[in-house]
Amino acid sequence: MTCRVCRGAIRPPARGRRPVYCSRACQARAYRSRRDPPVPVPVEAEPAGRRRQIVEAVWRIAAERGLQMATVREIAAEAEVSPRVVQYHFADKHDLLVTALRMLHRENEIRARERIIALRDAADPRVLLRATLEELLPLDDQRQASLRVMAAYYARSLTDPALAEVFLHDANPLEDLVAALITAAGPGPSIDVAREADLLVGGVSGLGLDLLHGRRTRADVRRTLDYHLGRILTGR
Repeated sequence: MTCRVCRGAIRPPARGRRPVYCSRACQARAYRSRRDPPVPVPVEAEPAGRRRQIVEAVWRIAAERGLQMATVREIAAEAEVSPRVVQYHFADKHDLLVTALRMLHRENEIRARERIIALRDAADPRVLLRATLEELLPLDDQRQASLRVMAAYYARSLTDPALAEVFLHDANPLEDLVAALITAAGPGPSIDVAREADLLVGGVSGLGLDLLHGRRTRADVRRTLDYHLGRILTGR
């Protein structure tokens, strides 16, 4: 005979009923399991694929109709799933919105890094500097859609601390990279590299929004960028 809990051997009794547990400890464990049965872990089908599908629906709604239209019902319809599927994969709508923003930030960084790495063999560091700044401009469909989503989120982040945390952080990796590239390219005399990097990142970001609105053309934005780079990099 074996114990129902630990599967250990049970010594047969000299008389009376046949025991089903080898000890009082196993008997107590069996009682606790009946009183508080373990909750089964749900099996999540297509965890990455389904979550991705829902997140992309949020991006499309934010880019095309604004984040205020991103209700659970609208997101589910855009993703071609039921609202219950959305609720299964995310704790609530706010969790979904924050997750979608974080994913977009990561993907933008990956794409930008890939494009910049492709130019790493360029002899002139100005090429890398210009390419880095142009990542802030909506120069193709992907960057245009991404900027639309970011703009929709930014407005919401002004009153939502959780979203603001994704935008605001202590580190300034882009500004630090631009400052390093300015130094490598040869700044002119009396140039404060860190301040110029801040101004370039902020200025080009604003030009990107103007380009998105159609206030400026790509040629005009590039001429403005060339002007400032020429002003800063007079050392070479």
